[in-house]
Amino acid sequence: MSVDYRVVVNHGWPGWLRNQVTRYLHKLGREIQNDAERLAPVKTGRLRASLYHEVNRGELRVGVRHVDYWMTVEFGSAPHIITPKNAKALYWPGARHPVAKVNHPGTPAQPFLRPALYRRRGGR
Repeated sequence: MSVDYRVVVNHGWPGWLRNQVTRYLHKLGREIQNDAERLAPVKTGRLRASLYHEVNRGELRVGVRHVDYWMTVEFGSAPHIITPKNAKALYWPGARHPVAKVNHPGTPAQPFLRPALYRRRGGR
């Protein structure tokens, strides 16, 4: 009695696997982006609108584009002094008079990106 085994390798498996990984990364990116959008504080909506995700060559990126203050929102800021850059004094609507400097008390952190990233998601 003899037994014969035949193994056939589908040569398209690397492309199939790459497609599956890309689809999964897009799904994961959308979930992280949606959570970050939900957690982002809204004053004008600019920060929330700047969130994005992209997948390129098996790499997922989730982040913020074209909003320089996102790190101050995410991590907060320590107390600091604000001085004028292009004028002799600072002035804003509602101020009683121009001032040479402002002692800013700092800003508390309002994390939105890290909690979205670190949220436990269903896995197998």
